[in-house]
Amino acid sequence: MAVWMPLSSKMSPSASLGCTLLRRGQHSTIKLLKSVMSCRRRGLAVEAQRASEEETSGGYGGPLDHYSGLIRDGTLREDEHQRAVMQKLDQLHKTIRGYSNTPTSIFQKFFTRPKPPKGYYIYGDVGTGKTMVMDMFYSHVETEKKKRVHFHGFMLDVHKRIHRLKQSLPKRKAGKMAKSYDPIAPVAEEISEEACLLCFDEFQVTDIADAMILKQLFENLFLHGVVVVATSNRMPEDLYKNGLQRVNFVPFIAVLQKYCQTIRLDSGIDYRKTNRPSKGKLYFLSSEPDAEETLDKLFDELAFKQNDITRPRVLNVHNRKVRLNKACGTVLDCTFEELCDRPLGASDYLEISRLFDTVFIRHVPLLTLNKKTQARRLITLVDAFYDHKVRVVILADHPLEEVFVLEGDHGHDESHILMDDLGLKRVKTPRALGFVFRTHVKVEKVKEKKKKKELGINFVWFGLDPVLLASPNTPNALKP
Repeated sequence: MAVWMPLSSKMSPSASLGCTLLRRGQHSTIKLLKSVMSCRRRGLAVEAQRASEEETSGGYGGPLDHYSGLIRDGTLREDEHQRAVMQKLDQLHKTIRGYSNTPTSIFQKFFTRPKPPKGYYIYGDVGTGKTMVMDMFYSHVETEKKKRVHFHGFMLDVHKRIHRLKQSLPKRKAGKMAKSYDPIAPVAEEISEEACLLCFDEFQVTDIADAMILKQLFENLFLHGVVVVATSNRMPEDLYKNGLQRVNFVPFIAVLQKYCQTIRLDSGIDYRKTNRPSKGKLYFLSSEPDAEETLDKLFDELAFKQNDITRPRVLNVHNRKVRLNKACGTVLDCTFEELCDRPLGASDYLEISRLFDTVFIRHVPLLTLNKKTQARRLITLVDAFYDHKVRVVILADHPLEEVFVLEGDHGHDESHILMDDLGLKRVKTPRALGFVFRTHVKVEKVKEKKKKKELGINFVWFGLDPVLLASPNTPNALKP
């Protein structure tokens, strides 16, 4: 009967030592092969990312070269205001090349850090191409640690991180006071480890919860070497204007101006209006004959192409259930009441924009100060949909230029807060005060017996043509 014995017991000491060394050598070889394969995979991933960025940037040498190339081939028109901004961003692109906010030594981590380059805060009227120039810059930045986010989405992520850190704290013992804990600094450090460049689109502050933490959050981001490039419709001094407890927000403006240079991009042209599709009606009035039937038919045509049935959908947003009554695949059909009369916010609209590429909004009413909350939600909804290239068809009770109206005497601070939060400007008329959507107001006086005033509105235009939707970030006008 054979009995198994360890190999080492049958061998001489020298042979046993040789086998042991052989086994260790094989183990080391396997570890070495795993390390090589891991490095190779990381290298392939980096190469793939670079190839993707090169494809996105069209093989141009930098953002300014990219912009000039689009003008040369006739895609864009020359715009001196855009070019001036592109020149500054191109210089930042060269400065930031090879930049990293990760300390290379223990000494550098605790004592000295390389001074980061200043970022840019680009502001101006809607439709002037702010998002386009920032995205062009972002596509050419040669660093893996970069993020381009909508500001609403960024702040939602910050609040999630704060909540997660608070939940991880040990529970307070009965009869003892809980120790004070400030999660903002650790959250800023966490974000700075993920990105040394942050590009924000639509930088605006309307939420008091955001306003109260911005100074500390961004101060820590800047101290950790994060470079910020942002676009906004407002100059820094007008952020959160007339907001609640704004005195606590104002110090953030000084921090922003210290680490970011302010540039104005305002050519006086809303390029989105010049690029409107020549066909395909998207804004319908309830008073028009068969308006409801027209939208029903359009929805059915789009739903027919979906691999789904028309049914209600329930979205799970931060452990909350948001029910939508009618959807088919990536097409959503809902009412203004569903989207704006309920207590929904940016997180809900971002989730909708993630799941749907076409949204029908029916029965948009006249929006007065009595519906100021609904008006704010509509602005947030439109911003989220626009940033995520969602197509929108609207059925409203009033023409577009009459959707936002102030009725009666509302001269108190509440009306001014609403105006500033939504970027509205006030125009005095003989009968009432008229409100215009967004920030641009154009008044033309017509010399007739009865003087009339025509108000031009900068409303986000969504086209159903997929070619037009390929780049909805307000590039400048295509040549005719």
